[in-house]
Amino acid sequence: MSSSKTLCPYCGVGCGLEVCNTGDDLPAWKVRGDRHHPSSQGMVCVKGATITESLDQDRLLYPMYRRTLASPWQRISWQQAENLIVDRIRTTLQNQGPGGICMYGSGQLQTEDYYVAQKLLKGHLGTNNFDSNSRLCMSSAVSGYVHSLGSDGPPCCYEDLELTDCAFLIGTNTAECHPIVFNRFRRYHKQNPWVKLVVIDPRRTPTAEAADLHLAIQPGTDIDLLNSIAYLIWQAGGVDYEFIKAHTNNYGEFLEVIHHYAPAQVAGRCGVRPEDIYLAAQYWLQAKRVLSLWSMGVNQSSEGTAKVCSIINLHLLTGQIGRPGCGPFSLTGQPNAMGGREVGGLAHLLPGYRVVSDPGDRATVEQFWHLPAGSISPQPGLTSGEIIASLESDQLGLLWIVATNPAVSMPDLERVKRALGRSPFTIYQDAYYPTETAEFAHLLLPAAQWAEKTGTMTNSERYVTLCPALRRPPGEAKADWEIFAQVAKQLGFAGFDFASAAQVHQEYVQLTRGRVCDQTGISYDRLAGGPLQWPCTGQTGQARLYTDWQFPTGDGRAWFRPFHSQGLAEPPDVDYPFVLTVGRLYGHWHTQTRTGRVDKIKKMHPQPFVEIHPRDAAKLEINQGELVELRSRRGQAKFPAQITANITPGTVFVPLHWGALWAEQAEGNALTHGAVCPISHQPELKACAVQIHRINNSAIQSQRG
Repeated sequence: MSSSKTLCPYCGVGCGLEVCNTGDDLPAWKVRGDRHHPSSQGMVCVKGATITESLDQDRLLYPMYRRTLASPWQRISWQQAENLIVDRIRTTLQNQGPGGICMYGSGQLQTEDYYVAQKLLKGHLGTNNFDSNSRLCMSSAVSGYVHSLGSDGPPCCYEDLELTDCAFLIGTNTAECHPIVFNRFRRYHKQNPWVKLVVIDPRRTPTAEAADLHLAIQPGTDIDLLNSIAYLIWQAGGVDYEFIKAHTNNYGEFLEVIHHYAPAQVAGRCGVRPEDIYLAAQYWLQAKRVLSLWSMGVNQSSEGTAKVCSIINLHLLTGQIGRPGCGPFSLTGQPNAMGGREVGGLAHLLPGYRVVSDPGDRATVEQFWHLPAGSISPQPGLTSGEIIASLESDQLGLLWIVATNPAVSMPDLERVKRALGRSPFTIYQDAYYPTETAEFAHLLLPAAQWAEKTGTMTNSERYVTLCPALRRPPGEAKADWEIFAQVAKQLGFAGFDFASAAQVHQEYVQLTRGRVCDQTGISYDRLAGGPLQWPCTGQTGQARLYTDWQFPTGDGRAWFRPFHSQGLAEPPDVDYPFVLTVGRLYGHWHTQTRTGRVDKIKKMHPQPFVEIHPRDAAKLEINQGELVELRSRRGQAKFPAQITANITPGTVFVPLHWGALWAEQAEGNALTHGAVCPISHQPELKACAVQIHRINNSAIQSQRG
């Protein structure tokens, strides 16, 4: 029996897996945690442990085509599929120009897949219309890091979880969404009673249950709270003036802003006691090392960038950055959302943490790709929301969707479905069929997935792990990078004659040379010995960024970026009096494309539900397990009521995982709106205003009850 080391393909924790197999016989495969992987240290959650159970379920095995959405599917050859794509690209270029071509990718792609797609679209086709579902989860973290510190890239590492004196978890249910990260901290927390855990979340989640202090704030009041904590730190004399003077800009403007956020003014808006704000500030003041962690509850907001900057402001105020055990640490949502950011996988980015708006960045990439000057457009491409608007106005001739399921995951879902239905030609490239998005496709391309293709992924702490192919892809499925490269060659473009993923990686890392994300010391040969952490130019990587307190800004200083709180984009009112927030459960992953096909996970989470506070349920005469309908200004959905004091009164919670394939009228995103952060363009998926209605004579017993 052979054994291979790889990476879990679910969340951004990046857990190492060890797979023992006897070839292609999946029942004989055994998956366990890799005890030598530095990030997960042998731990694994239920998703990683059951990954093989979904490999052969409902796979897309061959290219399929239909002329219209009403036509039946027909199996075609790869050559026919490539001809269709090439013809459509050429027609679109002739009729609409490069801006008529668009690709929507995924943080589940490997870095090599991402890179070849960037080279094809942004380089040779001259369109920056490559965005990904990372826009929905991490783009606010990207823009916050850039605005405050000068570059993307989390400055911390997981070792800091076991070195900190105080962890601030803001807008993250880490215990369920990043369980191995939480397990590492929780073990350390239990062993060291002086270590404090502060959790800021409208729900009393399993994460909050472990906290020394849980601040159950009203949705949309994060900046109020963070500015108030900063005010109290200033008032108590906890400011690191030496660090500020030597290494930051804009402190004076920040000080002016936080003076408007005394606890007496803020507590009522936040829905917490003033003394709890004082206690949170006291924990920060008393700690020599403070680590803040956040995820979707911060990023998925019309103030997402402002919230991230407000977190970083606290670290700059107290000099809590660049040292062991402290710093601002975003937890990545998807397994390779970090790699996608490094390689340019958003509409405004280029490989190596470059941006399309910078003439020098464009010139560097053009020269490297042997393209004429001016080949790369200086205009950022379409973001996820702008893709929908462009479909509505018939500006796109080709939409290529890869490894993601926007017909469930995007906000204002009914609008999204209508827009997808208008697309004149949609390519959908995925491993599974059916999915909700396949209903809107004209051409289906079967993709190889985890254990069927070789490539790399980068996790939240910047570790790059090699993920080898452990078996052949089923049917005619191919690696995503191979599909992109073959289309490029069919179009007559040079530079796509890659013989292997290793060659793709070798080319890509040259574009990171001298950048914050320098990976020139990383190769497949070296990764065969275990993961490496960037920046890495020699034999070893670097655990933390900015240890010399020199930041990649024009003058080497970090920036205080003060913001006043604007609140929710759609606050509750008389007509829609409740705030809906959505999120993940421990066992499921995104839209269930994998986990919905695993029996153990389905038994853990058999159906969707809505959490309602007992006070609100009593007012509406709603009983446990009773079916209720949530209505927003955009749509409606039905859920069994889960009555619990773990949710803040006036707020309700729905898990995001159930699309039309998995439950009837239970799509959380049928309710959400499309308002976005003006800087990151990330939508406010975490909050919208809803009504709650009883459904007469339809009480059902919640299986979670």
